[in-house]
Amino acid sequence: MLFNSYLFIFAFLPVTIIGFATLGQRSKRAAIGWLTLTSLIFYGYWNPPYVLVLIGSILANYLIGRAISREGGKTKWRVILGVLLNLGLLFYYKYTNFFLDNVAEMTGADWELGTILLPIGISFYTFTQIAYLIDCQRGFVREYNLLDYALFVSFFPQLIAGPILHHKEMMPQFDQPETYRIGSSNLAIGATIFIFGLFKKAVLADGIAVYATPLFVGADSGLNPDFFAAWGGALAYTFQLYFDFSGYSDMAIGLARMFGIVLPLNFASPYKSRNIVEFWRTWHMTLSRFLRDYLYISLGGNRKGNVRRYINLFLTMLLGGIWHGAGWNFAIWGALHGIYLMINHAWSGSIGRVLGPGRLVTFGAWAITFLAVVIGWVFFRAVTLDGALNVVSGMAGMNGIALPSAITARLGGLTDIFPISTGEGGGAAFVSQWLWIIALFLISVFAPNTQEIMRKTDPALDFDGTLVRSRITWRPTFGWAMITALLGLISILALTRVSEFLYFQF
Repeated sequence: MLFNSYLFIFAFLPVTIIGFATLGQRSKRAAIGWLTLTSLIFYGYWNPPYVLVLIGSILANYLIGRAISREGGKTKWRVILGVLLNLGLLFYYKYTNFFLDNVAEMTGADWELGTILLPIGISFYTFTQIAYLIDCQRGFVREYNLLDYALFVSFFPQLIAGPILHHKEMMPQFDQPETYRIGSSNLAIGATIFIFGLFKKAVLADGIAVYATPLFVGADSGLNPDFFAAWGGALAYTFQLYFDFSGYSDMAIGLARMFGIVLPLNFASPYKSRNIVEFWRTWHMTLSRFLRDYLYISLGGNRKGNVRRYINLFLTMLLGGIWHGAGWNFAIWGALHGIYLMINHAWSGSIGRVLGPGRLVTFGAWAITFLAVVIGWVFFRAVTLDGALNVVSGMAGMNGIALPSAITARLGGLTDIFPISTGEGGGAAFVSQWLWIIALFLISVFAPNTQEIMRKTDPALDFDGTLVRSRITWRPTFGWAMITALLGLISILALTRVSEFLYFQF
């Protein structure tokens, strides 16, 4: 079931809220049971048999986590067993076909298991449970109630695409009596954040998607895009992914808030970043936290010298790239970001310290960071390596520069000076595409994000609203209610087709 669907918005969500509020007045356990059941129904709507995979994963991790807690974390073999079981499940569903295809290509063997359908959300609930087992071993958490643990893993706002939660962040909130008294304040705040996210997804992300998909489909099939086509498609995907994931993150936080639960922030204006470290502190923040706390630090972090630090950074990002998908392009994307981080740390420790924080330096740092991220997204989006290289070569101008005839006709003698040819497509479509790109660029780089607008409402865990400079602040007023209602209406009218979130693929 999709957050951006009529069934979810007008049936599942209100029924779930009403049931939770009604049962919460009588019994905390009944309310938790109801929310767990509806979360499983939410998950099973996509593919009912895969609910058994989720339930099996929950049960196995609960039993292992309970055994670890009873031992006080003194032995590590159960943690290792649990991590291997989780990774094994993830590997089977996500990487088996990729592995066999590559073995077959190298050896000529004909190994075929048929298509293995990837359970939606498995990457997220697997990492959530790995973090839980390690936290049990470290003595940070313990859970002796299966129903509570099942809710922790399956809570529907975060089940499909995060955020990747820590047990200690969410479950203590379900121990609070006020959580079971759904109030108008939480409903208003949650609904507002949800509608902001829905608008980002249904209007902005889906609106610009039509300019991204044709480029990458064509490049993967062997076409060589020209300069403007390559940049137009790459930037369109850059903003499609931004508003798609930002929209999902807002919707998850808003939905949880309707139930009185405050989730951690997962997205905070990453395209404003002035370096790649800052980018990863604001893009998919809970994944970055997981990779830092459970992989980078476990590899040694920066405790064993700069060379080892750079190796650990590279390996962490490479594995982070592979986590996103079974394909060499994801590995290349992760490796690129590993290299970016290595360069960033080397630069900030030497030349960057000499140059200082001047405006020109700051702008240059932002521009280089943004350019690096866009190039990385090309490999992230393209299905084949050849397709990604076709797009990058076009962005470098190696395939020429073309403009629609309606535009070249108005350039006069400039076409004799500059190597501009007449390409396919109409001028109106070209202008429309670049107006979309410019508009979304301005919003992502200069506008306040949802959490900044909602800063007076404690919108997310660990969010410091005192640092926000924007004057745009949400308040429970008639004016804001009208703005929110208008955005909601536009978003609902835009739901004309099924449009999955891009991170559902990972």
